[in-house]
Amino acid sequence: MGVLIVIEGLDGAGKRTLSAGLVEAWRATGLTVATLAFPRYGVSVHADLGAEALRGRHGDTASSIEAMALLWALDRRDAADDLRKLLADNDIVLLDRYVASNAAYTAARHGQDVSGPAVEWIREIEFGRFVLPAPDLQVLLRVPVALAAERARTRAVADATRDRDVYERDAGLQTRTGEVYDALAERHWMSRWIVAGPDTDAQQLAVRISNLLHDGEGVTR
Repeated sequence: MGVLIVIEGLDGAGKRTLSAGLVEAWRATGLTVATLAFPRYGVSVHADLGAEALRGRHGDTASSIEAMALLWALDRRDAADDLRKLLADNDIVLLDRYVASNAAYTAARHGQDVSGPAVEWIREIEFGRFVLPAPDLQVLLRVPVALAAERARTRAVADATRDRDVYERDAGLQTRTGEVYDALAERHWMSRWIVAGPDTDAQQLAVRISNLLHDGEGVTR
């Protein structure tokens, strides 16, 4: 059984770039690595409905914090069997976002901190009721809000299919979400957490992660 590792962070933090670097580093050592990104746009009807709502469609869906959270949670529930198969067939499964992103954004939209009811509600829904696999390690890619926003703007200019949504345009929401992420990492919510910065070297981080998990999970061969 493989280990489940998650990269978390704000929109525009650079999760995709860091994930690609980690995969390259691990595969170079002979490990088998599978990847999955949430939300699964273009694959999951729930993810697509959520994305459309954040761009003004489907009436007042986007204004309902719980409705949006449930769409993201249902996307993961539908991927649970595939995720378990990936874990059975690979040494490492690396996710670009997972349940913690739902906890962070839902709490931030409510103006709650990590101790508020939103985080516990997300935990109960996704890990309790939907029985999603718990992560073995979560990595918070922490970058300044202004840098993440600039990256998101640059990405939108370069790729018309990745235009910024309501969440990405709300600097206040991004700031609050970052604060909840920090608290989740400090509390090691649902797993051990480590924090990486915007200039983190992917190869060095891959070695650090493997060393952290080696004793308990057998990441290295």
